[in-house]
Amino acid sequence: MSSSYLILATFAMATVTFVTRALPALIPKKLLDTPWLHRLNESLPLSVMVLLILTSLSYQNLSVTTGMHSAELHLLMAQIGALLLVLLIYHISRQLLVSMVVGIAAINGLLWLFTQFLG
Repeated sequence: MSSSYLILATFAMATVTFVTRALPALIPKKLLDTPWLHRLNESLPLSVMVLLILTSLSYQNLSVTTGMHSAELHLLMAQIGALLLVLLIYHISRQLLVSMVVGIAAINGLLWLFTQFLG
């Protein structure tokens, strides 16, 4: 990865962070109190977490001939299972930290289960 790409990505993330932090000060208070914006604000951390997880899924080494005993398939199944469990726990508890802890435990537990029982 080139250093110019890393510098550009860092500046892009800094710009987005600055704009999103400064925007509430520039928007009229009446608009900030709308119900749809409150719902968006509640679901934003989970949405970001789901996008990060989806971009990190390990499916590049899979093919049609990948068997059920493949470590790559076990990893992908564990990641998808953990993501679904995170979504469920967040929907029930609305606690992002609890959901993340459950997700980390779930991916490790599912990987252990798949390794023990599938191969």
